[in-house]
Amino acid sequence: HVTIIRTTTSSSNVPLPGSGPLDAAYAKSYSAILKVCLMLSLLIAFLCVRFSIWRYYSYSYSSFSYFEVVTISFMILIFIFYVINIFRIYRMLTCISWPLTELLHYAICTFLLFIASIIVAVNSYTIPALIAGSVFGFIATFLSILDMWLSYKISFTGQSTGATL
Repeated sequence: HVTIIRTTTSSSNVPLPGSGPLDAAYAKSYSAILKVCLMLSLLIAFLCVRFSIWRYYSYSYSSFSYFEVVTISFMILIFIFYVINIFRIYRMLTCISWPLTELLHYAICTFLLFIASIIVAVNSYTIPALIAGSVFGFIATFLSILDMWLSYKISFTGQSTGATL
């Protein structure tokens, strides 16, 4: 008895004849809408921490810088994946497993974002902008988990080899 693991994404990978360079179906999908919401929440989280008054205190410089790096890099990577899906670039680069690449990206970045949000929440010292930044960091973490949950289905299928024991 052999077990096969299949991962599939919920975006439409089937090309329509004469559909042009943009994938309009993807732009209207839950995955694309979640990516846009995720990018907005990451941008708000980054801006809240970036323009707060923590710069005047030297005690937590590295923790807030870590949060800024994680949020802005995660946002840029999500934008790159959004562009890859909307312009169907994944069809030209078939040597890469795009669903697996995006899943690993989300898993790693979600973990890093969750840790960064905890660090900012602990070091906020009742500064409202830092509290708002950590809240938007947690919102982005939740949206990222939701996008992974809705976009990637892992099914375990038992397949018989035909051999008798």
